[in-house]
Amino acid sequence: MSEFNVKKLLQSVVTYKASDLHLISRSEPLIRLDGKLRPVNLPKLTGKDIEEMCYSLITEKQKQHFEEFDELDFALLLPGIGRFRANFYRTIGDTAASFRTIPINIPSLDDLKAPEVYKKIIKREKGLILVTGPTGSGKSTTLAAMLNEINEKEEKHIITVEDPVEFIHTNKKCVFSHRGVGEDTRSFAIALKYAMRQDPDIILIGEMRDKETIEAALTAAETGHLVFGTLHTNSAPTTINRIIDVFSGDEQPQIRAMLSTSLVAVIAQTLVPKLQSGRTAISEILVTNHAIANLIRESKVHQIYSQMQLGQGDTGMQTQTQMMLKSVKEGVISRENAIQYSNKPEEILKAFGL
Repeated sequence: MSEFNVKKLLQSVVTYKASDLHLISRSEPLIRLDGKLRPVNLPKLTGKDIEEMCYSLITEKQKQHFEEFDELDFALLLPGIGRFRANFYRTIGDTAASFRTIPINIPSLDDLKAPEVYKKIIKREKGLILVTGPTGSGKSTTLAAMLNEINEKEEKHIITVEDPVEFIHTNKKCVFSHRGVGEDTRSFAIALKYAMRQDPDIILIGEMRDKETIEAALTAAETGHLVFGTLHTNSAPTTINRIIDVFSGDEQPQIRAMLSTSLVAVIAQTLVPKLQSGRTAISEILVTNHAIANLIRESKVHQIYSQMQLGQGDTGMQTQTQMMLKSVKEGVISRENAIQYSNKPEEILKAFGL
């Protein structure tokens, strides 16, 4: 296979509005449409086919990295086709690859039909806003739309630290410093340490994956910066526990105190197939108020969920269950998918009297 073929495959991913392309030996190319994998009507690939296609897309330096570590993560821009997040890996000795599409045009919060509270929380001068959910739940898109909203309204310096850089923002009112881990900086933690000297107003951390990065994010949020981050957690209370549990027992009281003062909001989202076609984002939203801050400080995170069900009109909070039920009622998603994708299926079943 030649370079032409891989570009043609990626062009078809964009044409079909698919989210991903998978190239795995002993299988035909596969694309993910509305969350489901579908084969492309082409012959099965060999490891050699995939290696030829993949190597046509990368530099000599990237090739050396892949041959040394058997993993390669990078962003790929194909003029006239689109932008992709790419990952090369090995499977039973063969080269394999997955590509995820990154929209070049950044959607607005209105395009995403995002809850109104999103526009409110991004006006904060400092604090921590977390967007969480499983892989492929649209976290990056939601964050890009939030930063786009700020870019159109306020004069700020925004530093993004990602692995790799996904959405590239055009400077409107804001100025962006996009930093790719492995290309522009050694690690998330190092980039955050030096970000403090780069006069940022806002910092986006692509992934808060270790103790050092989480600690740096909390410090930045406390010292007058608005920090956006992501975690792979599926509910707002779980997110708070995940952050606290990264630290040892004697460090946890201090981390709880920092979180209670700096956490602005947690948005835990999941993409659920619509009844017609496409998928819709179902979000659980926690907005920190006095009561929630106290529960975090006093190590009573298990009580946060019931607190989220109160005073929602004032805060914009909502639970995932409420949004699932609302979407079923409005005919957007099916009952079956509401149950399947829920993080509390027993609540959904109870609501349906099942």
